[in-house]
Amino acid sequence: MGSSETSSSEMAGFGNVAVPKKLIFFASIEIIYLSRQTVIKIAYTSTIKKTRTTADKQLIDDDKEALHLHCVQLRKENFEDALNFLVEKGSIRSKIATFSSTFSHDCEQMIKDKLGLDLVRINEMDCLVKGTNFLMSNIESETYNYDHHSNSCKYIFRTIRPSTVRPYLLVNVGTGVSFFKVESDEKYERLGGSHLGGASLVGIAKLIADVKNLDEILQMAEDGDHRNIDILVSDIYGARLTEELSGDIIAGSFGKCKSPEAIARLKQSPNFAKDVVRSLLLMISNQIGQSAVLYAETNDIKKIYFNGYLVRNHPIIMRTFSYAIEFWSQKKISARFLRHEGYTAAIGAFLKGTLLEEGPSRDDEGERFSWNEYFIGCSDLGRFVPTAPLSLGFSAGVLELECTHMQLQQFTLLTDTDENVYLPDEWKLNEDEVARTFWLDTMEKSADNVMKKAEESQRNAPGVEERATNFRKKFLKQLKIIRDKPHAYGSANVRNLLDLREEILIEMQFDDSYLSQKTLDNQLALSQLVETLQFYDGMVDDKERMFALCRGLLAGNVFDWGASHVVKIMESTGGLSFTNAVKTIPARPWLIDNYDEFSHSINSKTYKCAAIFVDNSGADFILGIIPFARELLKRGSKVIIISNLNPALNDLTYTEMLDISEELAEKDSRLSESIGNGMLLFYHSGQGSPCLDLRKVDSELNEAMIKHGVDLIVIEGMGRALHTNLSAKFKCDSLKVIV
Repeated sequence: MGSSETSSSEMAGFGNVAVPKKLIFFASIEIIYLSRQTVIKIAYTSTIKKTRTTADKQLIDDDKEALHLHCVQLRKENFEDALNFLVEKGSIRSKIATFSSTFSHDCEQMIKDKLGLDLVRINEMDCLVKGTNFLMSNIESETYNYDHHSNSCKYIFRTIRPSTVRPYLLVNVGTGVSFFKVESDEKYERLGGSHLGGASLVGIAKLIADVKNLDEILQMAEDGDHRNIDILVSDIYGARLTEELSGDIIAGSFGKCKSPEAIARLKQSPNFAKDVVRSLLLMISNQIGQSAVLYAETNDIKKIYFNGYLVRNHPIIMRTFSYAIEFWSQKKISARFLRHEGYTAAIGAFLKGTLLEEGPSRDDEGERFSWNEYFIGCSDLGRFVPTAPLSLGFSAGVLELECTHMQLQQFTLLTDTDENVYLPDEWKLNEDEVARTFWLDTMEKSADNVMKKAEESQRNAPGVEERATNFRKKFLKQLKIIRDKPHAYGSANVRNLLDLREEILIEMQFDDSYLSQKTLDNQLALSQLVETLQFYDGMVDDKERMFALCRGLLAGNVFDWGASHVVKIMESTGGLSFTNAVKTIPARPWLIDNYDEFSHSINSKTYKCAAIFVDNSGADFILGIIPFARELLKRGSKVIIISNLNPALNDLTYTEMLDISEELAEKDSRLSESIGNGMLLFYHSGQGSPCLDLRKVDSELNEAMIKHGVDLIVIEGMGRALHTNLSAKFKCDSLKVIV
């Protein structure tokens, strides 16, 4: 299957549509016929031609491409416009389009006429399961609990531990309800179902009230009071209640409508219809919840996930389902929801369609590689959130993911158990309003400096001022979305805010804004390396030398272009030298000071292999990390240094590290020997972030950890060891270095 190209400035679903490499249609066309809504999902991939910043501050085409998966949901009346747009802008290389549900003849004919594709029907439940597994495997904040007890942060996003997520119960609430036990993409079974589902709610509500769609029904339920309609336990037992039986429990749905006189009296209330709809919703949701718990308990399932058009981030639905699961399981199980559940079958159909076209002998990118959520290409959490500007003039929900072209796994040396679940981020900005405000303010203040740095990095490239200005506008706009809706893109944390900034820079073709600065910093640090190594070698006492080297680690990490105070010093007339940076390190005890334990360990045994996650280029890597690693080599340890794969701020990249390693070998015989004999190795994490998420590292790095018997982990830098991983625990000794 051939590929087509588009520039990164053309990427935002149907707003600035990405030209498709493969175009596969999903069509659960969710025909919500009772509410007169028909929803169509389109899933396709596009290849994005990358550009690259040069040392002379130009912008040139790169030989690399980015692969993006786009999922778009739109209403049926906009379907033809979408097809016309794809025909005009796209280069469709597929021969088939897959669909997984009832597809109207007019839509089917439209696809054949406009795109020339054959339609292939795929089992809808296969698609649903496959797409759900795909999202939970690839998107870190895909699942959440809805805390109906909380008055502030109701969305509680959960880290999914791959080893424990399956089996799970998938509850698909559509026209009716189906319950599935899911063990893998291929192994799942339908345990049962119920005829009381979305159709029942919509149909009965329309018999009761003059409503046009599901949203109106749910708003009526939100405003209603079921206590006027239902018989509660307190209505029966009054003051004879016990602690085991709460008075607000429903004893009988619609129990207060048992006589013509009672009904006549209830109908006198102006809120009668709202109260009835509320009672109806609770009756159906409680029945679904009770059935889900019974299916889960009888099949030894500990996790329940809800899917289907009735859910769709409707607060009252999530609240009632959450209450029902909590009640019927006696708080042993909680209801879980998917942030992108509206796209599960779309993605599943896409993956199945790719296998049909390319054959089972070749693994497709969709399942062979890991994917990351591409925030700036997505609409936020919610139903039919407009993405603007939309060149087609209609509203569409959009999900976009970027292929990593590698298999990402949880770091193999993490200690990750049910009692100690690894969470990379120290600040949960969804929940902490003070911290959220601080970091959003900080990011907003940084926008001008980042814009100037980006503009300076491509001073000789065309359109640089306009692209830099557009970066600033879009970044501030995205920050406002998060300020208004902290849960918009899942977990709000420092890591995601920094990654969002990098994404927007890349979209505006600023792939490496600090390239020139890093080049200067590396050259300066290399010129001081020999003298620095001689200084350490002159120390006879091993303990004294190790302490000095650790101070050097801290001093090196001062050179961080992401720290505003340090930037002011480095941009001042005198600048910041490594010698002066060492002098800024205060005397012990430090704020968090476990040096005595480390000193005892490092001076009493020889580690087999140390893995060091490096932060910044320049003095940090060359004058801080390298002398420390060289000391470990002298003591008989193998050393693996791990950098970013892709640029972020002035962080060291894998390509830069390999280039510098050649110069290191020229300047020091021990380093040259260690690189030559494989005692000093270089790897990348698979990431391009100022932070470090150890849930998603390159599988080859994990293989190296095992192969070389790593028994010491060193993580340095604010982003990697404070904003993330401060609380991380490992299966071996670890050292976190932060200044």
